Amino acid sequence: MSIDLLSDEELLSQLKQGKRNAFNQIYERYYAVLYAHAYRKLQNKEEVRDILQNLFVYIWNNKENLNVNSSLSAYLYTSVRNRILNFIRDTKVRAQYTTSLQEFAEKGENLVENQLQEKELIRIVEQEIAQLPPQMRLIFEMSRNLEMSHQEIADELNISPLTVRTQVRNALRILRVKLGTYTFTIFF
Repeated sequence: MSIDLLSDEELLSQLKQGKRNAFNQIYERYYAVLYAHAYRKLQNKEEVRDILQNLFVYIWNNKENLNVNSSLSAYLYTSVRNRILNFIRDTKVRAQYTTSLQEFAEKGENLVENQLQEKELIRIVEQEIAQLPPQMRLIFEMSRNLEMSHQEIADELNISPLTVRTQVRNALRILRVKLGTYTFTIFF
C-alpha cells in the first residue's frame, strides 16, 4: 500500500517506528492547513514558519514517546494553538520587560545626571561660601548650617544682633551675585 493512502493512525504507528516516509507524509498532509490556521492567528509569516518548524522537529525528536490521545489532526491543531499562545505570552513578557528596562534606564540616567549636577552645584556653593570674609562666613554658616537665630549668634560671638543681620544680608547679596539668581534661589 502506498504511504499516501495510509490513515493517520497508520502513519503515526510507522512514525513511532522511526520511518522517515511516515513523518514526511504527515508533514505534507498537514503543513499547509496548519500554516493557514496559524497565520490567521498571528499574521506573521516568519513566526508561523518558526512555530511549525519547531512543532515538526519536536514530533520527529519525540516520535517514540509521542502521546496522541485523540486524532493526529486534533493533536497537531492543539499543538499549534498552544505554541501560538506561548509565543503571544512570551512576546508580551518581552515587550513589558523591554519597556520596563527602557524606563529604568531613562530614569536611572536622569537620576545619575541630576545627582551629578546637584553635587556640582553644592560644591560651587560651598566654594563661594568659603571665599566670604572670615567673620561673615562664620556668621552665615551659623545662621544657615546650624540654624541659629540672629540673637543666638550675637550672644555666641558677643556682637549686636544688628551686626549679625547685616553680615547675613551682605553674605546673601554676595552669593546671589556670584551664583546667579537661579542657583541662589535653589539653595537659599
